[in-house]
Amino acid sequence: MKIVRITTLAAGPYLFTRVETDDGLVGLGEAGDWAHLDAVNAEIGRLAQYFVGKDPRQVEHHWQYTQRSTFFRSSVLLSAIASIDIALWDLKAKALGVPVYELFGGRTRDRVRSYAVATGDTPDEIAASCRHVKKLGFDAVRVILPSFKSDTLAARDHVFNRRVTLAVDKVLACRDAVGPDFDLCVEAHRAFSVTEAIAIGRGIEAARPLFFEDPIAPENIDAMATVVAAIGVPVATGERAVSLPEFQALLNAGVAVLRPDVCAVGGLTPARKAAVLAEAAGALIAPHNPLGPVSTAACLQLDLSSSAFLIQEFPSFNIEGREDSMVATALEVEAGYLIAPEAPGIGVTLAANIETRHPAAPRTLTPAIGYDGSVVAR
Repeated sequence: MKIVRITTLAAGPYLFTRVETDDGLVGLGEAGDWAHLDAVNAEIGRLAQYFVGKDPRQVEHHWQYTQRSTFFRSSVLLSAIASIDIALWDLKAKALGVPVYELFGGRTRDRVRSYAVATGDTPDEIAASCRHVKKLGFDAVRVILPSFKSDTLAARDHVFNRRVTLAVDKVLACRDAVGPDFDLCVEAHRAFSVTEAIAIGRGIEAARPLFFEDPIAPENIDAMATVVAAIGVPVATGERAVSLPEFQALLNAGVAVLRPDVCAVGGLTPARKAAVLAEAAGALIAPHNPLGPVSTAACLQLDLSSSAFLIQEFPSFNIEGREDSMVATALEVEAGYLIAPEAPGIGVTLAANIETRHPAAPRTLTPAIGYDGSVVAR
């Protein structure tokens, strides 16, 4: 078996990769760096020069070669490698006639718990959104603390007490809305300072969140360790990580839940290793998934095979099946659980008319501007 062609396909806000072989098999992948898909697309084209003519089944070897072939590391490079790596696993499993999870040691579960997103700028709005998610059958929800309603902040949005109080009130309102038999995955989106994150973390302890995600920007490991040590809520982070040492450093800092992004960290090959690191540290994984159906399918293969799995982010763009038409056969969801697929490979194929039904519509970066004119995290 030899690779004869690597092409990309843009649909909606996503970039998919097709790896074709000389015996007619096609593997699918997806790129994670959604803000720079033009650059990722160019990098996939460069990597294709190496892959054409190679045996796709040597997945680990190809990952090591491409990851080590450049002096630099970046989300663009790792997203390009990821899109091809996922496709190679898809191809290998299809050639053997089994789901990818069988290549990872088989299933550890038959279905995968997931959580949907709740949105709202006020405690009442986000509580109502949580009730809607519960009606859809989910028993866990992503509670986003920052507001994305406006690209500019008012003067009051900089006041420490208001920022902390509003965040805490949102979480407590959500707990009241859904009751005790429901998990809250609180998402800070890296929007707060260390002191704000500690105050919020302590304020939401009574709501018993499943985790507090990205309370601060994750690059400063010492600062993250300070937050972890100061609050009684498990901290989750790791979606920006592009290397295994980054995951190890986060675990050393006391992070309880790693959030590898399969399509950004370099594919299933390193994501599996991140899951093993978490398991060895007594931590868990909740893979990051803000992308399309190929990303979801790849995450599902990891989740089904990992003993360290906690919960899977359900893509916000596909709530109530809004993007099911992107694939020939949608993944099965029951009461918020993704059912293990039996089809060979990652379990999905793109719909024949995907580009017509979902014209390319890339997302853009939109940082907020504070009342004083400064750039503000959110």
